[in-house]
Amino acid sequence: MRAPLTMKGAQRLREELEQLKSVKRPEIIAAIAEARAHGDLRENAEYHAAREQQGFIEGRIKLLEGELSNAQIIDVAHLSVGRRIVFGATVTLADTETDEESRYQVVGDLEADIKQGLIAISSPLARALIGKEEGDTVVIEAPGGTREYDIVSVAYTG
Repeated sequence: MRAPLTMKGAQRLREELEQLKSVKRPEIIAAIAEARAHGDLRENAEYHAAREQQGFIEGRIKLLEGELSNAQIIDVAHLSVGRRIVFGATVTLADTETDEESRYQVVGDLEADIKQGLIAISSPLARALIGKEEGDTVVIEAPGGTREYDIVSVAYTG
């Protein structure tokens, strides 16, 4: 199954990939060369740290290239599903106890970032929301207990 990505999410991942390839990779190669110039590599902490960083960067590049090549990129602005919540929906929820509102967009796992209000399609919150509509109430089992939310609005914007 191809992993879904929003157009914005795919663009952010492409930008990260470009940054890793054109900026971070050359920086780490230069750091390794400089550390090598300092002599004995067995006791050279800078060299080992740079090699470790290089492994992380190369791993992230491979992951991003693989995910982007296999992703199903979805233009959320062109979905016509009415007010039903599916992948890409931006949902405003109101806590039934506090009336505090929260806003989330349901996105692919790789682009999820709760601090930006981007929740993974595989998350318990997104799974509870999928298929519901504006005006529905949803009950979510959270680590802190059961929470109940009213779905205030559902929108599909790029």
